[in-house]
Amino acid sequence: MAKGWLKALRNTPSLREGIAVVGLVDLDRATAEALAAEFGLSGAMIGTDLAAVLAKTRPDILFDIVVPAARRSVVAAGLAHGCHVLSEKPMAASLDEARELRSLADHAGRLHAVVQNRRYIAGVRRIRRLLEDGTLGRLTGLHCDFFLGPHFGGFREEMDNVLLLDMAIHTFDAARFMSGKDPLAVYCHEHNPPGSWYRHGAAASAIFEFSDEVVFTYRGSWCAEGGPTSWESAWRVTGTKGTLLWDGAETFEANIVAGTDGFFRPLAPVSVPAPENEADTHGHASVIESFVAAIRAGRRPETDGSDNIKSLAMVFGAIDSARGRRRVTIAA
Repeated sequence: MAKGWLKALRNTPSLREGIAVVGLVDLDRATAEALAAEFGLSGAMIGTDLAAVLAKTRPDILFDIVVPAARRSVVAAGLAHGCHVLSEKPMAASLDEARELRSLADHAGRLHAVVQNRRYIAGVRRIRRLLEDGTLGRLTGLHCDFFLGPHFGGFREEMDNVLLLDMAIHTFDAARFMSGKDPLAVYCHEHNPPGSWYRHGAAASAIFEFSDEVVFTYRGSWCAEGGPTSWESAWRVTGTKGTLLWDGAETFEANIVAGTDGFFRPLAPVSVPAPENEADTHGHASVIESFVAAIRAGRRPETDGSDNIKSLAMVFGAIDSARGRRRVTIAA
């Protein structure tokens, strides 16, 4: 993932001109050296000890791109050295750790935000705007399918709860963002289908209760070959006046009721508006730009930990529900 972040810095003019990479840290020094060479960062300090590099370079920002198990120690180190920290997802390896990091960030007077890059795409922004406009009437439900068969190798294939913990948070966060609602409770069934190349939890189905009587349903698998959805899922969004379908890519279909007669009421197509701000549709680059702008303006960014912990609570609520085979109340 570090390459994705560095490409965003290199390829986005405002980031390229406004941010200097002063250090690269990896447990394997050769990995950091290879990244420095690939991205022309000859002036960056290379090290395997994060605290030592932070103390030497005294950066303003730490980009935390480590595996989830290392998140807490890395974020804490950055905050202790006066850095604002932007982390890969998930925000933490547990809700208790997430709450601790929120406290550490507040105590340090620094920001800790999370790269929810998949809410920074045009489709998600367009749906958010459509729902805010009230075109579909009062929102009643969001329903999505996520079915892919990626063969990552590495740590993902050995994780517990791999789909829910490593990937579903993108979809859960998108549902929260598009709807503008808060998660209240969940019932989830998780399993590892026959033929799965993951050790644990490659598939899950969940029903979430959101505020204002909105229901969000999720069906997903990371070991589903033969009929892939997009990485953004395939969505059906329902309201009191109509329905929106989105394939997770470029195809939208939205219709609203256009009359009061007939067994099935007549429908009329409606257009899905463009994103309110095109600058918010470039994934990693948009998240980083938003984070830097928030630091300069003295405000919290959109994906600040104070907000993102709600998406993480959905993940751990779903995991708890699956383990206990029961409905779980979600509390961030």
